[in-house]
Amino acid sequence: MPVLDTKDILETIQMIQDDCLDVRTTTMGISLLDCACEDMDRTCQKVYDKVCRLAKDLVRTGEEIQRQYGIPIINKRIAVTPIAMVAGPSGGDPVKLARALQRAADSLGVNFIGGYSALVQKGFSPGDMALIRSIPEALAVTENICASVNVGSTKAGINMDAVALMGQMVRECAERTADRDCIAAAKLVVLCNAPEDNPFMAGAFHGPGEPDCEINVGVSGPGVVRAVLAKHPDASISELADIIKRTAFKITRMGQLVGSEASRRLGVPFGIVDLSLAPTPAVGDSVARILEEMGLESCGGCGTTACLALLNDAVKKGGVMASSRVGGLSGAFIPVSEDEGMIAAAASGALCIEKLEAMTAVCSVGLDMIVLPGDTTAEVIAALIADEAAIGMVNSKTTAVRVIPAIGRKEGDTLEFGGLLGSGPVMRISRCSPARFIRRGGQIPAPMQSLKN
Repeated sequence: MPVLDTKDILETIQMIQDDCLDVRTTTMGISLLDCACEDMDRTCQKVYDKVCRLAKDLVRTGEEIQRQYGIPIINKRIAVTPIAMVAGPSGGDPVKLARALQRAADSLGVNFIGGYSALVQKGFSPGDMALIRSIPEALAVTENICASVNVGSTKAGINMDAVALMGQMVRECAERTADRDCIAAAKLVVLCNAPEDNPFMAGAFHGPGEPDCEINVGVSGPGVVRAVLAKHPDASISELADIIKRTAFKITRMGQLVGSEASRRLGVPFGIVDLSLAPTPAVGDSVARILEEMGLESCGGCGTTACLALLNDAVKKGGVMASSRVGGLSGAFIPVSEDEGMIAAAASGALCIEKLEAMTAVCSVGLDMIVLPGDTTAEVIAALIADEAAIGMVNSKTTAVRVIPAIGRKEGDTLEFGGLLGSGPVMRISRCSPARFIRRGGQIPAPMQSLKN
């Protein structure tokens, strides 16, 4: 790693102090495959014991690195083996494992544990089905557990039976926590082409191809990119791309430092740096404001998709030059409720769901933290999931849907989640029914792009 000179160090300090630069998360991935057994209670105890043993120093180590280097580390998280794989051998109630993971989160002081998950892009096992149907209860009775289901991939196609089921589960999650602003739905994401090393919630899980334990880092710096672009109001588009690449390089270097140091102190392998620009509701820490700094009157107007494509590509190019361990999702997130500029654009009517869907073809992930009217049907939610999965499948990229039906609310109302989840205006969605299509079931075949081997 090249030595940083004084100018680089001072510039990074300024980014932290003035432009909301931070390490969004250090996420420890833990394999639970060796915890599975035929007795569910015994499995739960083994899961609790292993997670607490391996992650006992995770929070303390993050705090020590933050103090030593002055780098804010916002979240300390854990991702575990998809719980459907762990629960399957026992045939018991998967919610017991959710409760065991919540006890571990309470003991360790971590922000989230991800991995209450199932991978069903090509079909269901009994354990997969049991876990998926348990998601609404599991997320309603826990505070720090996140769930995800992968329903499609470029290699396998899209499991439309799973898509239909997830439309029901998303709605049930919202209904079960209607008295808490439907928070359970905000902890559930439905994916296509899910990566196995993603440190960002709610889609994080520790893939079966990963080592027994590792540390992954997710960096974030939309405020930094916006501030740098503001200094070059007359730059050409190609010059903007170069500016973003240089900035992403510096941001990723910081993540590389934190990951390497956390790996050394915890005694576990360093996995990846995910260099995604993850916004927050804080003013100045917005991906939407980056796009507007490029020259748009408002995020959501014509030109938004082109600007986002430029941003996403430049971030990745700058990041891969800074580290050989770039992975996860890596790009620009567009979660509506978590991005101050997106919230403003949606509230003003400049940003609609149809435009967001177009943006997901070129961004990192997909339709994220979007609040829907409370009477949105399960079939409409399922069709939204199918649309996003199709974009991911055909374009060989990760896409996802995390939407929150605001039970009892209508277009123009607002849900307040608090913290990094922010707040979201209830957005308009087409009421044309896709029910006949969704009820057909079956599998959307894999596209020609799948035949690469």
